[in-house]
Amino acid sequence: MEVSIIVITFAKTIADMETITRTQTVIRFREDILNRARYKAKQQSMSLNAYLEHVVEEAVKPQIPKLPKEFKVSDFVKSLSGVITAPSQEELEADPKLAYILGKGGE
Repeated sequence: MEVSIIVITFAKTIADMETITRTQTVIRFREDILNRARYKAKQQSMSLNAYLEHVVEEAVKPQIPKLPKEFKVSDFVKSLSGVITAPSQEELEADPKLAYILGKGGE
């Protein structure tokens, strides 16, 4: 697969949380793969670009294993209780990324 990068950059602010920079690229796909991607994008009411970005994002995102419900916390870890305090509501409101990360642990 050949990938050529064209030096055109787009930036968009999403909900004042972060700026996402996009670089326009040229990627060659087999025609049958591209046709299936177009079909899937249309099924999900997405543009082809948005669909491909979503698929690639899912393929490369870090995998964080979830602990089983029966997971036991060791006595050593329990002894650390109080050493590290949870952030206050003000800190969470000031740092949406931190709030998001801490919220993911409850899933």
